Amino acid sequence: MNHSKTILVAPLNWGLGHATRCIPIIRALLKNGYRPLLASDGVALSLLQKEFPELDSIELASYNIEYAKNGKFFKSKLLLDMPKMICAIMRERKFVKQLVDEGKIHGIISDNRLGVYDKRIPSIFITHQLNVLTGNTTYLTSKMHHWFIKKFNECWVPDFEEADNLSGRLGHLKNKNIKILYIGPLSRFEKNDTEKIYDLMVILSGPEPQRTMLEDKLFNEIKSYQGKVLFIRGKIEAKQEIFNFLNTTVYNFMTSGELEKAINASDLVLSRSGYTTIMDLAKLEKKAFFIPTPGQYEQEYLAERLHFKGIVPSAKQAHFSIKSLAKTELFTGLKNFGKPTEDLDRLFHLFEGK
Repeated sequence: MNHSKTILVAPLNWGLGHATRCIPIIRALLKNGYRPLLASDGVALSLLQKEFPELDSIELASYNIEYAKNGKFFKSKLLLDMPKMICAIMRERKFVKQLVDEGKIHGIISDNRLGVYDKRIPSIFITHQLNVLTGNTTYLTSKMHHWFIKKFNECWVPDFEEADNLSGRLGHLKNKNIKILYIGPLSRFEKNDTEKIYDLMVILSGPEPQRTMLEDKLFNEIKSYQGKVLFIRGKIEAKQEIFNFLNTTVYNFMTSGELEKAINASDLVLSRSGYTTIMDLAKLEKKAFFIPTPGQYEQEYLAERLHFKGIVPSAKQAHFSIKSLAKTELFTGLKNFGKPTEDLDRLFHLFEGK
């Protein structure tokens, strides 16, 4: 099949999860003869450029999202950043309009970039957050999100619609007034039965300063860990750097292929409870321990839900110690829910006007 149609793929630069879960979609677009045009900013764009060096890419306006140093101020910091976000969304809209005016793109797949759509071409929005949890303002933030989602032709939710799902109330609405397609969990990885090399794998990601704060804490904690550790710092830089200290091998980043091998070769994964991480670890059927980003309601909810279900234990960042990892013996670990309900190839019919 050779469509020779260019599809803009634009993940939000908020941690690495939005970019990494777009990787299987980009692969499927290429397999079906489309030309993906990559669009993001910061580390999300850097990651996709490293994964697909042969593809064209463009830099979009940054939302300039930063976390508060104290989790208590997470929401107030986001509210203060709102004018910057609105400005970036307006710049996105203008830029996308120009691309469509010039006939450079024929379809859009936006992962949580609210301004990347155009009524003249098929526009798809990807999110696992139909309910945007923000404490006592959840109703308001969710309604605002729905207002943006309705501007797109379809909303793809990377989860299952049934009760046996990964996102819980984040990705499921009681009353649907949006065109939602549940496409099944998205992961760039495949499970392989491989020899176990590492007792513990630490994977960091997410905006600053919280990424560095957790890194500093964990570097100190793993000094007393009895076992072999692989530590991925989640810093997407020009050059891959590797160093060793004590029982730990440290990488600043890994490519998808390297990460897939490393996670398969690890007994236990310690990470944030971001949704994309959960999808990846479910695909690879891993035992894990989660430390949600302080004050981030979404990660706290996902961690609490999996803890309550007896699947993955978790702890608050301030309370975590390396001894906490012993709890994983009492939890089942994540399981693979199987193949996506929707074949990604079939989803692209929207770009053909069928």
